Amino acid sequence: MQSVSRMVSRSSNLVAAIAVAGAISVATDAQAQVSARVAAGDAAKGNGHYADVNGIKLYYEIQGSGKPLVLLHGGLGAIEMFGPNLAALAKNHQVIGVDLQGHGRTADIDRPLSVLFMADDIAALIKHLGLQRADIMGYSLGGGVALQTAIRHPEVVDKLVVVSTPFRRNGFYPDILAQQGQVTAAAAEGMKQTPMYQMYASLAPRPQDWSRLLGKIGDAMKVDFDFSEQIKDIKATTLIVAGDADIFPPAHAVEMFALLGGGQRDAGWDGSGRPKSRLAILHGLTHYTMFNSPAVVAVAIPFLDEIAPIGK
Repeated sequence: MQSVSRMVSRSSNLVAAIAVAGAISVATDAQAQVSARVAAGDAAKGNGHYADVNGIKLYYEIQGSGKPLVLLHGGLGAIEMFGPNLAALAKNHQVIGVDLQGHGRTADIDRPLSVLFMADDIAALIKHLGLQRADIMGYSLGGGVALQTAIRHPEVVDKLVVVSTPFRRNGFYPDILAQQGQVTAAAAEGMKQTPMYQMYASLAPRPQDWSRLLGKIGDAMKVDFDFSEQIKDIKATTLIVAGDADIFPPAHAVEMFALLGGGQRDAGWDGSGRPKSRLAILHGLTHYTMFNSPAVVAVAIPFLDEIAPIGK
């Protein structure tokens, strides 16, 4: 059982249906965020709101002011996992942090954990809030949801930031795929000693759904996916962010960039030939250190604040 738990905490991603972002340091940092909020007087279940959309009560919090930015966490995470990066983004943006289906303060419902359904939830939330469009930034599972929101609901998406997210299942390193195959509901009991479970139990409306969540994750990991053709049709200006020590090779991120029209020609002396989308490969970062690294917001904020040239 302990070996299964270690596999779950290392494997940390699934896109197409879910992505397990489960390094112990990740959960420890997020749990510290929860504890700090409770100590400061916030309610244990958060200080945000619920939106009734698509049959789910979707939890969200709003911080800061400015252009709306929907922020989507990774698998087994919650809003808190972004740590100081959330505050950095909220300095000049209205950040709408969301706990996705079955995560954080959003209870699970009777449907698979699928980025397709969760993308529909995000589009419905944007409309629920009375917003015409919003930027969307997602990490891992959240990146898959962000991609599908741009694909399925282009009318609500302005800019897109996709962090540490493969777009094709065989983009993962083979050992990651092997580890994902070990994740089942049977791992739930062994993982109750981990900070991941402690964070989940401190936030979830129904902590007893822990094994249900891992069972759904295990089922979802078996689903093959390839978003290549859909990505070609994305209209949103997109920033792809990956680590040079991520759970897929840097070449996979470069391939996604090419699908969006990047890397096809020289930009010219004046930069007029640049593609509208961007690519950032961040040195020294792994999948498990990406989302709360200051290097991520250092590239994301200028991209989000950039005014597109006329005609782009």
